[in-house]
Amino acid sequence: MGLLEGKNAIITGSARGIGRATAELFAANGANVLINDLDADAAEQASSEIDGPTAVFACDLTEADAADRLVEAATEAFDSIDIVVNNAGYTWDGMAHKMTDEQFQAMLDIHTIVPFRVARALAPHWREAAKAEAGEGQEVFRKLINVSSVSGTMGNTGQANYSAAKAGVTGLTKTLAKEWGQFKININAVAFGFVETRLTASKEEGETVTAPGGEEIQLGIPEQMRSMASMIIPLGRPASTDEAAGPVLFLASELSNFVHGQVLNVTGGQFGGMYT
Repeated sequence: MGLLEGKNAIITGSARGIGRATAELFAANGANVLINDLDADAAEQASSEIDGPTAVFACDLTEADAADRLVEAATEAFDSIDIVVNNAGYTWDGMAHKMTDEQFQAMLDIHTIVPFRVARALAPHWREAAKAEAGEGQEVFRKLINVSSVSGTMGNTGQANYSAAKAGVTGLTKTLAKEWGQFKININAVAFGFVETRLTASKEEGETVTAPGGEEIQLGIPEQMRSMASMIIPLGRPASTDEAAGPVLFLASELSNFVHGQVLNVTGGQFGGMYT
């Protein structure tokens, strides 16, 4: 029996990268998983390739009603929701003195406002269920896991927007933990360091992403900086997406029932920024 046997999970941004690896690990541990991504084709492909029950809800999560529709879709697919991982996001780097308002706001929208809206959409479902369970003398734990970054805890050159947004995730996580602990809703965050994904691939490879507004944004970091980042990780290398998914599984499982309001650093021992 897996750690999440019979549980129903939403993982945003789960067609690729850390989200995809997390969806695969959750499914391998018995969970039903709703795959979400901006790219509908990628979401459908991920769903078809994951060995376990899945559903798909593709959308632009920054739309005002998207979080409500996401929760509705998962509820229709699985009847109930036990775990939510707020993982969706991308980077739009630039030095602060050249950064536009649009560029800064875009990171706040996807990394801070979307997790807040998802939590708000969950609230009536989870709080009312918890009240009913408490009235019956039951203690049922549900899990909300937000994805942050070492950029949010330590800052990072060229990422004033992303760092500010990910720092906001910490405040959101700790506040919701204080408000919702009484309902046995464990709320924690994972702050990742250097994980090998398309966001951290060599910029010279030319990988791009289309933002919700239609902008083509170049992803990755310069190869010279990638080499520097590896040098400052005590374990000597970046994490794989599978290694990143493991701590998320822990926080989603009953093993973490008394872990609450925490930011778990998954950095290989790195406690500076990405390049310093």
